This record gives sequence, C-alpha cells and structure tokens, in this order.
Amino acid sequence: MNITITAQTIHLSPELKSYIEKRMRGLTRFTSGNPVVTVEVGKMTMHHHHGDVFEAKVMLRTLLGQEYYATSQKADLYEAIDDVRDELMRLLTADKKKHDTLWRRGARKIKRIIKGFQ
Repeated sequence: MNITITAQTIHLSPELKSYIEKRMRGLTRFTSGNPVVTVEVGKMTMHHHHGDVFEAKVMLRTLLGQEYYATSQKADLYEAIDDVRDELMRLLTADKKKHDTLWRRGARKIKRIIKGFQ
C-alpha cells in the first residue's frame, strides 16, 4: 500500500504519521493488489473562536482504477481520521457486495441458458 500523507496548517509529527499509516493499512483487506492512498489532514481554518476544527480527507485508488473518496470534520484530529477510515470501509464493502451480486446474477443467467439447451 502506497500512502502519501500531507498536512496543512499543522505539524505532521511522527506519532500522527504512524497512526495514520496504521489506520489506513487495515483497508488492504477490502482491496485487491496494492492501492494508492492519499491522506490530507489539517485545520479547517484559523478563524474559529471556539476550539479547533480538524479535517481529514482520504482518496483511495485501486489498481483497477476505482476511486473512493471520504472526508470528515471533527473537533479532534484522531476522531476525524477514524471517521474517514470507517467511511472508506463502508464504501469498499458496499462495492464488494454489489460486485458479488452482479457476479451471481450473471452466473444464474448462464445456468438458465445451459438448462434451456438440454
């Protein structure tokens, strides 16, 4: 898995970098091959008067050319990263279920055609 991490308006500490890599590596179970993951983290804007608002954006591109995108805005950066990961897992599993359904539907049609010839 190729992970590219960029930070905007915050310092990318080694702890934060390792946390992001650890959380994103878990997505390899839902993809085939070696996906490319682009992660962008940072503060939304500098003008908030009541605490910080952090944003995490992730773009995952598989070897087959499929792209998945998720974004989250939370008061805690780690919560935003976890939320983005959960959203990507939801998107990947939904797409896998759709693919499996289409595969089974096609297999049923072929079976009906073969039964029709006998």
